Amino acid sequence: MPAYDYQLLLKHVLTQGVAWAPNQEIIYRDQVRHNYTTMYQRVLRLGAALKALGVRQGTKVGVIEWDSHRYLEMYFGIPGIGAVLHTINPRLAPEDLAYTMGHAEDEVLIFHEDFWPLVERLRPRLPRIDKYVLISDKGEKPEIKGVDAEYEALLAGVIPLAELPDLDESSLATMSYTTGTTGQPKGVYFTQRQLTLHTMSGGTTLSALGNYGGINKGDVYMPLTPMFHVHAWGMPYVATLFGLKQVYPGKYEAPMLMKLILGEKVTFSHCVPTILQMITGAPGIEKFDFSRWKVVIGGARLPKGLALDATRLGIKVYAGYGMSETCPVLTIANLKPYMEEWEQEKQLDYAIKTGFTVPLVNLKVVNAAGAEVAHDGRETGEIVVRAPWCTAG
Repeated sequence: MPAYDYQLLLKHVLTQGVAWAPNQEIIYRDQVRHNYTTMYQRVLRLGAALKALGVRQGTKVGVIEWDSHRYLEMYFGIPGIGAVLHTINPRLAPEDLAYTMGHAEDEVLIFHEDFWPLVERLRPRLPRIDKYVLISDKGEKPEIKGVDAEYEALLAGVIPLAELPDLDESSLATMSYTTGTTGQPKGVYFTQRQLTLHTMSGGTTLSALGNYGGINKGDVYMPLTPMFHVHAWGMPYVATLFGLKQVYPGKYEAPMLMKLILGEKVTFSHCVPTILQMITGAPGIEKFDFSRWKVVIGGARLPKGLALDATRLGIKVYAGYGMSETCPVLTIANLKPYMEEWEQEKQLDYAIKTGFTVPLVNLKVVNAAGAEVAHDGRETGEIVVRAPWCTAG
C-alpha cells in the first residue's frame, strides 16, 4: 500500500486550535463574544453558504471588511472550500480598486456596510461580480438595492458542512495586491501549503523568543495591522493554531482600542510605528498598565525614540521584516541569551533592527556582483531571499 500523501492545509491549522482550546474566547469589539467551537461551526456554515451562492473551487471571493471575527472566519472558510480569498485594501484609489478586483477576476464581493458608498461607486466597473454580500454589525440587511444577502442571515439559513473538504495543498488559497511598486498594483498569491508552512514557522519563532516577546498558550492576541494587509502578517493563523484568546477591534478607533487592550488584557499585537505612536502619545496614557503587552513592529523602521517611549510604559517592542511577496514574514528581532543581561537601552539597539530569519528562510544581502556583503552594520546591498512561502507570481 502506498504511503498517504498528507496535504498541508489551513483546515488543519483551524482544527488544531479548536481541539486544543474549544472554549477559548474570540471577541469582536464590545458586540460579540463566543468561543472556538462556535467559530468552527460558523466557518462550516460559511462554507455551505458560499456553495449555495454558487462559489466553487477556484472562485475568487473579494472581501472589504474591518478586523473582525467574521474576517477570521473568512480566512479559513473561503480557502477551506477551495475558493480564493482576495483581501481588498479599501484605502486604494477607486481606479486601483476597480483594476485589482477586475484583474483578480472576483466573482463574489463580501463587504462591510461602512464601505457601501465605495462599492456603489465601483459597481458599474465590476461586471464579473455576480453576488454581493453585505456585512452589518446590526445583523440585518439594510434597504440597499442590489445586495444578494446579509452575512449573518446567510450563515443562519444553511445547514453547516460536516467538515471542510480535503484539497490539494498546491491549490490557491489567498491573493492580494501590493502598492509598493511602480505603475498599477501587482498581485501576489499564496497556496494552502505556503500559508500552513508560514504559520508553523511564525509560531515556532514567536514561541522560541523566550522572555523578550515570546508567546504561549496564555497570551491574548489582538491585531493592529489590518487583516487585508498580507494576512495581518499571518498572525491570526498563528493565534488560531495555538488556541489563543483573540480580540478583534473592528474599525481602528482610539477609545475602542484602549478599551479592548486594557479590558481584555491583551498581551500580544503587531502594528506599524504610527499606530504605536498614536497609543504612546495619547493624553494620560502613563496612568495605565501595559507591562503585559508585547508588540511586533513592521511596515516601516522602528525609531529608537518611539521604542524608548513604549518601553517607559512597560510595552515590549521588537521589529519584524517582510514583504507582500513573502506572505510576509522573513525576520523577527530577538535577543540572544547573553543579551538579556544588558541594560535596557542597549537591548533596544538590537530589538529595533530587522533581526534574524525565521525558520526555513534563506536570506542574504548581496552587492552588485552578487557577493554577500560583510556583516559589519555598514556595507549595504540588495536583499535576495528564498522561502517556501515566496509568491510564485
